[in-house]
Amino acid sequence: MTIEVRENFDAKNLTSFKVSGLIEHAYFPKNSDELVEILKTVEKPIVLGNCSNILLSSCGIKGNVIFTQKCNAIKIDGNKVYAECGLKGPMASNEVLKHSLSGFEFMIGFPGSIGGEVYMNASAKEQAISDYLKCAKVFDLDTKEVLTLSKKDLEFGYRSSICQRKNYIVLSAEFELEEKPQEEIKARMNFNLTFRKNHQPSLALPNCGSVFKNPENNSAGKLLDSIGAKNLTVGGAKVWDNHANFIINFDNATSEDILNLMLLMYNKVKEKYDIKLSPEVVYLGNNSEIEEKIWKTLKQK
Repeated sequence: MTIEVRENFDAKNLTSFKVSGLIEHAYFPKNSDELVEILKTVEKPIVLGNCSNILLSSCGIKGNVIFTQKCNAIKIDGNKVYAECGLKGPMASNEVLKHSLSGFEFMIGFPGSIGGEVYMNASAKEQAISDYLKCAKVFDLDTKEVLTLSKKDLEFGYRSSICQRKNYIVLSAEFELEEKPQEEIKARMNFNLTFRKNHQPSLALPNCGSVFKNPENNSAGKLLDSIGAKNLTVGGAKVWDNHANFIINFDNATSEDILNLMLLMYNKVKEKYDIKLSPEVVYLGNNSEIEEKIWKTLKQK
């Protein structure tokens, strides 16, 4: 088994934010078996899918990072669907459409992958990935074992699963979808694409999706709009003109630019409403004390 490995790899073009940062050791498994092999052998691995909600440090990452984009197999048997962790949401949505299966319509506008979507229980437009999930295979980094977890075992919540609280890496997932007319499924997919186009920046404007999670019974976007976030800019990063909960990289922003802008947004909401917004963006880096200090503040409960 020959596994692709690159040294000092610039991951800029693999991330939605398009921020440069060198990865000391980057691994590219071709399937979930290779992914398990790497996870069993390398120390303290960081596993990334389509990097659609990831902010990689401009200072780079020391150590081992595994990119799962090539682990993208999908198998469909009746209304049962098996998908590997690296399969992109839009590809999954289009594949099940061919079989008149409903449940993945919300993924058509998601740049993320199945692994990340299970990890964070991705949702949109009254659908969530947990709705139709039957089980998932995960790798336990503590025991080095492959586990099969039921939907109940995964303890799904709003933008959360047990994978975030344990050292679990999602390898694949199995779903049981609903049979519906293709015209009905396609109409819902088109609605979701139109909604996304009208309410979120296109990936032509490098961004990482929603910056902060919605507080309970509130809207992060509305809170940020009320404190004038749309006027905020730090370095090459600015808040999107059309929605205050999105940051775009408009001029070669660094990760420090983006983190400082997030901190500014966070502090203004905290000062006005005494609400601590929780990041939906995930920062990864271990080479910058300044960035790690900002991230620690943003993660305060």
